[in-house]
Amino acid sequence: MSKALAFAALHVAGDPLILYNAWDVGSARAVAGAGAKAIATGSWSVAAAQGFDDGEALPLEYVLASAARIAGAVSLPVTIDFEGGYAVKPDDVAANVARLAATGAAGCNFEDQIVGKNKLHSIPVQIKRIAAARAGAGADFFINARTDIFLQASQDTHDKAMVDVAIKRATAYAAAGASGFFAPGLTDAALIAQLCGAVELPVNIMAFPGVPSTSVLANAGVSRISYGPGPYRSAMKAIEADAQAAFAWR
Repeated sequence: MSKALAFAALHVAGDPLILYNAWDVGSARAVAGAGAKAIATGSWSVAAAQGFDDGEALPLEYVLASAARIAGAVSLPVTIDFEGGYAVKPDDVAANVARLAATGAAGCNFEDQIVGKNKLHSIPVQIKRIAAARAGAGADFFINARTDIFLQASQDTHDKAMVDVAIKRATAYAAAGASGFFAPGLTDAALIAQLCGAVELPVNIMAFPGVPSTSVLANAGVSRISYGPGPYRSAMKAIEADAQAAFAWR
């Protein structure tokens, strides 16, 4: 079985795959050593570790080189946060995702926001982009189709109607070739359960303060829980605290 298929098999509703996001080989090996079943990167963390902002400011060649190093350094499946595919036109998306798959990555996140803007690609545009990503990556590569609906709206506006919009996108994305559906920013357990109950794809929720516990998410039908930039921020805070203690020896 390919790593991509093995990775896909880890997505089980009610028994979610936990992805504690890494940003380089060192962090990936640490996460693997802790008992991870797979490794995921987070674009914010990978960019910050190399002195760049998120939002595809990190050059594509850096992303691909990082993906290759991480995939080559661990035996686990690796999924890469590939933001918007570093392209808008479908043909360019296909070419870039093909290059990513060639690094040894088993999958990627692929988002529907227009990078650099507080807007989403329309469904007709995004399904062409997802279909192109599928064509470029091949049949097994795990494309985790991310929607930014909930990140771009304040939490107090999240409601059943907004989830219905997300479900419409998820259904279209599945038909276009997506392997999973990622809804970062959604925090309400009942709304998460509504999403999971209506979407045929494995649903990914991002953990951060205010998001329900893993057990609650599992009961809601979530198949995958990732941590985004949280691990990087925690690590940097720990380094800063340790450094302050070292400098305060007097």
